[in-house]
Amino acid sequence: MSVFLHEEDLPADALGPGAVAVDTETMGLITPRDRLCLVQISDGRGDEHLVRFGPGSDYAAPHLRAVLADPDRLKLYHFARFDLAAIRHYMGVWAAPVFCTKIASRLVRTYTDRHGLKELVRELIGVDISKQQQSSDWGGPELSDAQKEYAASDVRFLHAMKEKLEERLARENRTALAQACFDFLPARAELDLAGWPEIDIFAHM
Repeated sequence: MSVFLHEEDLPADALGPGAVAVDTETMGLITPRDRLCLVQISDGRGDEHLVRFGPGSDYAAPHLRAVLADPDRLKLYHFARFDLAAIRHYMGVWAAPVFCTKIASRLVRTYTDRHGLKELVRELIGVDISKQQQSSDWGGPELSDAQKEYAASDVRFLHAMKEKLEERLARENRTALAQACFDFLPARAELDLAGWPEIDIFAHM
């Protein structure tokens, strides 16, 4: 298992076929203001690839963009809503179709309100991951080893978690409901970008 750091794009032969786990790191939580600094991606075969974008980047990244935009590749996220919006805003593609482990967790782990990645990895995989670097400066000139490991761990377990969550969704007869939520996520992200981030447009009031 290795972590590879790349500048501005993914190498053409970095990934095998099939679903990819995806995550992003930004300068903050307001997408149009806080630039996209890092995209993490893994094909689930043991390596994680980190693609870093510098200040003033044009985010061209043709190899990474092609993978993200490929409609035949499932993308696995934890809280896909944020990552979809960031990738769409900065790279101009919808990185779908989607499986979101946070949504799946909320649909089947109704015995808890703890749906963060750390808690989910601990329960489903039996591994404790560190979230210490979550609020660090991702736009600096160098990434520390701790930052690289944190970023890689965000995609390292998503393939395994998907399998376990799919079993629970099927057990609780919520697979179709989950898929409907996943299918709606690009529209939810587009609403966020268009100015409706915290408004429930389906609400009566």
